[in-house]
Amino acid sequence: MNEFLLLILAYLIGSIPTSVWVSKRFFGFDIRDYGSGNPGATNTYRVLGSKWGTAVLMLDMLKGMAAVQLAWLLPEYIDSEWRMDNLQTCLGLASVLGHIFPLWAEFKGGKGVATLFGMILGISPWTAVSCVGVFLLVLYLTRFVSLSSILASIAFPVFILVVFNVENPLYRVFAISVALLVLLTHQKNIGRLLRGDESKVPLFKHRDRRKQQKAD
Repeated sequence: MNEFLLLILAYLIGSIPTSVWVSKRFFGFDIRDYGSGNPGATNTYRVLGSKWGTAVLMLDMLKGMAAVQLAWLLPEYIDSEWRMDNLQTCLGLASVLGHIFPLWAEFKGGKGVATLFGMILGISPWTAVSCVGVFLLVLYLTRFVSLSSILASIAFPVFILVVFNVENPLYRVFAISVALLVLLTHQKNIGRLLRGDESKVPLFKHRDRRKQQKAD
């Protein structure tokens, strides 16, 4: 029963529609009516700029981190690393589900990548840092947040199964499922990438300006 209540709480935490509330509170409109229509950090970057995009990204990550920490409220799980990992995985997934289908925003949420990353950061920090490295490298080279998220998610099971060789079978299945979930939720982005229509985030403007000047 206690586990069920924590799962509900984790879902409610994930359901906090950060970008929707930010856009309505500070700008007077629903961000889902602009840009790609997705209430995630990427669309927030495009519509509201890097400052608000970063704020939304950090808050969405905190949702996943907060959800997994709920497991410490059950003392009987503390003495078993495997049981703790399994409970935290379930709580994290509940928060990601809440982000994708938020109760507070008509069940129309984002793709859940930032919340998912916050969850991984709370459970397996070194794996999360490794995935961040992949994300930032791809972002620096391409400025496509979607492509960076996709490749980082694919790298996640590689780190879990091969590099760090995590033995927990549930976490192994979870890692593979994450990659499949991100691919599933980014189908439109993949289509736009293949067509060359995907938008780039306004990062590294000075670098691009210098390249353009050299080309001229």
